[in-house]
This record gives sequence, structure tokens and C-alpha cells, in this order.
Amino acid sequence: MNTHRLAKQLLTDEGLKLKPYRCTAGKLTIGVGRNLEDRGITEDEAMLLLQNDIKRCWGQVVGALPWVLNAPEPVQEALVNMCFNLGLAGLLKFKNTLAHLEAGEYELAEMEMLDSAWAKQVGARANRLGAMVHGCAKQEG
Repeated sequence: MNTHRLAKQLLTDEGLKLKPYRCTAGKLTIGVGRNLEDRGITEDEAMLLLQNDIKRCWGQVVGALPWVLNAPEPVQEALVNMCFNLGLAGLLKFKNTLAHLEAGEYELAEMEMLDSAWAKQVGARANRLGAMVHGCAKQEG
């Protein structure tokens, strides 16, 4: 079977939709006719999407905060995690946190992170990310 030719046929017949939509049978669908309600996605597909989202968030964070390239890895990971959760615009609202991180003031950055509406909403996630950032102060001290 020529899978390349078949893929071209299916693209013609099904179309390509990059956002979820309802197919003619009323099922939530995405991509090239992928029925999300009945079939969903595989774990491998979910991990591929996750890796792509991490790369996208990393690119956004570096583009907006170039100093992050020289930051400790736990700071980089915390910022990408926050970007993933909040979007870049949401992350950039943490002006005091970001200023403290850029200055290497990790304990103050943690305090700012945890003194936010976001921290109250996400609970353990904020505590874990704050602890990661705080740990950088101990590494440098």
C-alpha cells in the first residue's frame, strides 16, 4: 500500500483542521478526521504534543526574557512551566518575580511567586516551582 498516496487522498477527503470541530456525525474531531470522542489520542501522541508545547514555550520565554539563557536550569524550568500554564502574557505579569529572577534574588522571587492569585489557584504547583527557584539561592551561596 502506498501510504503517501493514501494520506493525500485522506487530506482531500477529510480536510485538515488544526483546531477541534464537530464532524458531520457531531463528534469532536481534529486534524485529519481524528475522532477525539471515540478514539482520543495515544500516550505517544500526547507526549509528542507536550514536547512541541515545551519547545514553543521555551522559545517564547527566551524571546521575551533573553537573560533566561544564563539562568540556572530550575529557573528556566519554572518559567517554562508557568508559561505553559499561564501563557506568555500571563507570565510577563509577574514583573517583580521576573526582576528578582534576573537579579539572581531567588528567595525574593519565590516570595513574589507565592504571594499571588496564581499561587492560590494552582496550590502545590506554585509551591513546587517556588521551591525550585528558592533552591538556586542555596546552590549559589
